[in-house]
Amino acid sequence: MLLKLVKINHHQVGLRIHNDQLIEALQPGWYLAKEFMGERIDVLSEKELLVSHPDLDEIIRSHILDEYVETVDLKDNERALLWTDGRFEKIIGPGAYAIWKRCREIKVERISVDDPQFRHKMMFRIAQSLGSDAMLRTVQIEEGETCLYFKDGVLDSELAPGFYSFWKDVCTVKFHKIDLREKLLDMSGQEIITSDKVTLRLNAVISYRVSDARKSIEISDAPDQALYRESQLILRSAVGSRKLDDILSEKDALANEIVELLKSKADKFGLSIVYFGIKDLILPGDIRELMNKVVAAQKEAEANQIVRREETAATRSQCNTAKMLEQNPTLMRLRELEVLERVAEKSKLKLILGEKGVTERIVNLL
Repeated sequence: MLLKLVKINHHQVGLRIHNDQLIEALQPGWYLAKEFMGERIDVLSEKELLVSHPDLDEIIRSHILDEYVETVDLKDNERALLWTDGRFEKIIGPGAYAIWKRCREIKVERISVDDPQFRHKMMFRIAQSLGSDAMLRTVQIEEGETCLYFKDGVLDSELAPGFYSFWKDVCTVKFHKIDLREKLLDMSGQEIITSDKVTLRLNAVISYRVSDARKSIEISDAPDQALYRESQLILRSAVGSRKLDDILSEKDALANEIVELLKSKADKFGLSIVYFGIKDLILPGDIRELMNKVVAAQKEAEANQIVRREETAATRSQCNTAKMLEQNPTLMRLRELEVLERVAEKSKLKLILGEKGVTERIVNLL
């Protein structure tokens, strides 16, 4: 075929190419391509966003489509945000681009990626758009959390709660989230021998939180396990250096001593102790029976002492009353009348009162 008729429609642009060399850009209409002379006409659609052609680099260098497109050449350390008609369209990476501009309003926002962290007033909208995950890595940090950001294996910064985006394929980035909320460490079934050779089983609880996120990962990869190990050693040392009676009578003092030791150890791991408490102190069966007998004997002795004290008080009261009655005859007679009154409640009495006293004149008729 020597000649070829080509139609270029509305929103299309033609490229006349002769012997692989760009000649001119063609407006909509009918054109004849002289194929026998090595000529062809390629038709491009302006409805597409980006110009797609095997010879795109040559098209850009020739400036033959400058009236129709906006060209962008991005280096390895650059990215661009592409906006069409005021709406975000996509992120474009390194390379040369030709963007059709006659059918739409085009805005190209160049961004350097020397800093891997992507910052923009519309960052969330951009990061959540379709296809952006190929360019961006996002991190969501919740309230009560912190995040350590590592760049090329080196700790760069500590990220507060919020939404963050980072460029991919720029450097090696790593994120380590740390929960800052209060946590509980349950220490159950700790068997410890006291200084007087009594084996105890102790249950304790430790409440702690992360106070220094950087230190918590620099010193140990598992700070909670390190704290548990140190707590065991401190607990065994504090309890093992005391006798059973001292432990039972000074439980609060023991807990306070353990807390002070734990605070200094926890600080080395970037942790802070909120609370420490001994929940249960379990004695062996034979020791428990002996303790119950001791307590029972103590309570019985206390009860006997109280009874004797009350009896002594009652005897002393009676002695004082007798002395008062002896010294006051009138009071004695009133006392006699009270006795008669109580007797009369259940008996029938006839009383004859004379000069020599009530008791000498009473005749009890039942």
